[in-house]
This record gives sequence, C-alpha cells and structure tokens, in this order.
Amino acid sequence: MVSLAVAVTTTLSTGAAAVPERQVPLHHRQLLAADDFRHGTGQWQSELERGGSVTAKGGVLDVDVPAGASVWFKRPFSGRYEIDFTATPVSAGGANDRVSDLNSFWNARDSRSPEDLFATPRSGALADHDYLTTYYAGLGANYNTTTRLRRYAGVAGSRPLIYDYTSPLLTANEPNRIRLVSDGEHIQYWDDGELVFDYTDEEPYTSGWFAFRTTWSHFHITDFRVWRIGGRSKDGHCA
Repeated sequence: MVSLAVAVTTTLSTGAAAVPERQVPLHHRQLLAADDFRHGTGQWQSELERGGSVTAKGGVLDVDVPAGASVWFKRPFSGRYEIDFTATPVSAGGANDRVSDLNSFWNARDSRSPEDLFATPRSGALADHDYLTTYYAGLGANYNTTTRLRRYAGVAGSRPLIYDYTSPLLTANEPNRIRLVSDGEHIQYWDDGELVFDYTDEEPYTSGWFAFRTTWSHFHITDFRVWRIGGRSKDGHCA
C-alpha cells in the first residue's frame, strides 16, 4: 500500500518538472489493440451518470456529457504495456463544452467482481467507482486547475492521492497526446512528450481494464493504440 509519508511528500509538489525523466524503451513494440473510431463503439462500454452521448464516426470518439462518464475498453490488459491516444477538449459553445477533466483509469478491477469488471453495475458517478483497485490520472481536473495521480484501493470513500500538481493543464481545442505506461512496479503518464507522473509502486496493479473518464465536458478522442512493450534484460538486450 502507499504510505502516508509518500502521499504527504508528493502532494507538496506543484509542477511536473520535479518528476525524474525515466522512459520505458520503445523497442520491439507489439500492437495489442486499436480503434480508429470508424466502426462505432462496439469495443467500448459507457457508464453515464446523467446521459449524454458517446459516439464514434469519422475517426473520432465524441464524448459529450453533462455529468460523470466512464468509457471502458471491453478487453483487459496485463503485463508490460502502453496505451496511447490523443484527446482534444472541445470548446465551441456547446452546453457541455467545459474545458476540464481529461481523466483515465487503467489496470482497473472492481473489488466486488475482480475477474469481470462489468459483472458489477456502476453509474457514471465518480463515487460509484470507489470499489475499484486502479490507477487514476486526472489532467486538468477541478475546472482545469489540478493534475493528479491516485491509486484507488477498493475502499468506499478512499481515493489515495500520489501526486498533486498545478501543471500541465488543458488548452481549449488543443490536442493532448497521452501515453500511459504499465511496466510492472513502474507507472508513467506522458502528455505531449512530457513526463508528468513517474511512480514506483511496491504493490503494483499489473492487469485490468482501461477507461476514458470525464465529467461535464466534451472531448474528441482519436488514434487509440495499446502496445506490448519490451525492455532490456540483465545482459542489456531488448526483451
């Protein structure tokens, strides 16, 4: 579990510049999954707190919601892998065009049904996800004022905070290229080539489901890819 000392120390950070720049090698990547968003939303399952729309056409996943929403990829992943996608906060005068909350769950399991995430019903309300064991990143959350990493422990009312930053944040109508790295004990979150979170977990979550997460917002998401990543063995060769 994450110690209180770690949580308190890292919460005092105010920007991503303090994060050490360790990067998982990209050699020998193998494509595990992809969606070009030209054939509907069959690979996804949405949890919507108060309705809204989640549609895929023309190469874009359009998430336009008035409250909480989690859009889950139906297939879980395990081992050493990376998730890449581009997300653009839409600001064009729409009712939900609030530039905020480009969030993600990954390596998620529901403690009430750990082998099948979808066996336990959830709404799109954030509190309804407290029973997850998962990593959770929020880029530009809280009305685009915070960027945080949490490690949910599957306990109602508890969302342990790992990092709490005031940058980077979102810019209206500007794309964010996101990379999530799950490499055993090593977790990374990248935004447009900038390393935002670099976390070593002594008791890591190494498998589970991924979701786009947001609340009262409008996003266009493109180019979703999941890769098996290789690293270097003890003799220096790529795995």
